[in-house]
Amino acid sequence: MEIILKKDVTGIGYKNDLITVKDGYARNYLIPKRMAVVAIPSSKKALAELKKQQAYKEEKVRKEAETNAAAIKGIQLTIGVKASSTGKIFGSVNNIMVANAIKEQKKFDIDRKKIFVNDEHIKEVGKYKAVVKFHKDIQVEIDLDVKAE
Repeated sequence: MEIILKKDVTGIGYKNDLITVKDGYARNYLIPKRMAVVAIPSSKKALAELKKQQAYKEEKVRKEAETNAAAIKGIQLTIGVKASSTGKIFGSVNNIMVANAIKEQKKFDIDRKKIFVNDEHIKEVGKYKAVVKFHKDIQVEIDLDVKAE
């Protein structure tokens, strides 16, 4: 029996997949638990239209992510922090400080949750790298230069 999944089902498929399963499994488990619907021609058309719309939205998000990635590709940020004479920072440099530095120096606003500092928190003066993930496939590496003020 052909069905369209309405939820992710482990071992069977993902939401909005058109799959074939045994009749009993579909009638006795998937359909009563509202995990799937029978794939009749009208529901197949609706599924095709939904996938078309999702592909369009995904392409739009991807293009925006590529544009943003190109805008900050290869930038070097300088972050001034208070530090001791040995180079230890009072506190730490984290993704919030990196986001603020990008906003101040490059006039580009990035959500702090998309920035990943290699060591989670930077606790010494020096050169580091951070990764900005705009999309699941699109990420940009940023050079950080942490200096004592």
